[in-house]
Amino acid sequence: ILRNAYSLKYWWRYMEAKKRSPARQRNLIAERALKYLPGCYKIWHAYLADRRAQCKAKEPGHPAHARLNAVYERALVYMHKMPRIWLDYLEILAAQHAHTTTRRAFDRALRALPVTQHERIWKLYLPYAKASPVPEAAVRIYKRYLQFDSDAVEEYIDYLMQIGRVSEAALKLAEVLNREGFVSLRGKSRHKLWMELCDLVTKHPDKVGSLRVEAILRSGLKAFTDEAGHLWCALADYFIRQALFEQARDVYEEGLASLLTVRDFSMVFDAYSQFEESLITALIERQAQQQAAADLAAAESGGASAEASKAAAATTLELDMRLERLER
Repeated sequence: ILRNAYSLKYWWRYMEAKKRSPARQRNLIAERALKYLPGCYKIWHAYLADRRAQCKAKEPGHPAHARLNAVYERALVYMHKMPRIWLDYLEILAAQHAHTTTRRAFDRALRALPVTQHERIWKLYLPYAKASPVPEAAVRIYKRYLQFDSDAVEEYIDYLMQIGRVSEAALKLAEVLNREGFVSLRGKSRHKLWMELCDLVTKHPDKVGSLRVEAILRSGLKAFTDEAGHLWCALADYFIRQALFEQARDVYEEGLASLLTVRDFSMVFDAYSQFEESLITALIERQAQQQAAADLAAAESGGASAEASKAAAATTLELDMRLERLER
């Protein structure tokens, strides 16, 4: 080594011979070698692996972890095109739960490595983003990933549903359906994706105000005639969840008048009957509550309240009308 300090062969033999030496001595030898050969991947890889092994038994927050991070930062000055160095460093940072430092390191890795190596980084980055305590950061990371691989949009939609961003999930699903030539990585057909969108917008009407839900469902009725019964029920359910009961009844009536198959007719008719029965049950409960309130007021004041009597009469009239409609 004294005769030829720039020979990798001699330095490597020296490091191999000192493998059983104390950690401080091994680190010193590796630092001396890197002083002469700073661009040698073989020495850096072995040195970093040794430093990781030294920190493995250390508790979180130990100064040895900060020193290990500093060594990695020095290595990346020369090894910034080596994905293995980046991957090891990112795993270490993720285990230390230093969220801002880790996120910035992921971004640096994506900037430093060629696009052909980005897939290896994203395999670590996406699970880290999903486990992040800040959903907004994860959403932004996913949006960047979709620029790299637009076919992974279904995974992004699932994550949006997981964190409760139903409106964004519905918009992204509608965008997928408008994209010509989209092929689902999960083997879902266009029909399956459309039905998922219909279920999503009807079950969360208060969160999808940016979409024209009725127009979406009616276009589905034209495109998928074999699912007409399901779609008519979904459209009525959309209005029911918004407490627009008369519009829901109109939808049921329109559906019954337009359906052509016994299966679809039976599905809509059963849903319509259940809807009317639930309204009648609610009216009966309301009538009982009003009657109890009127009796209490009469007992306290010695006579029935005019407003209570009027409200009870209106409820009775509406109940009679519903019962007559159900029998018809």
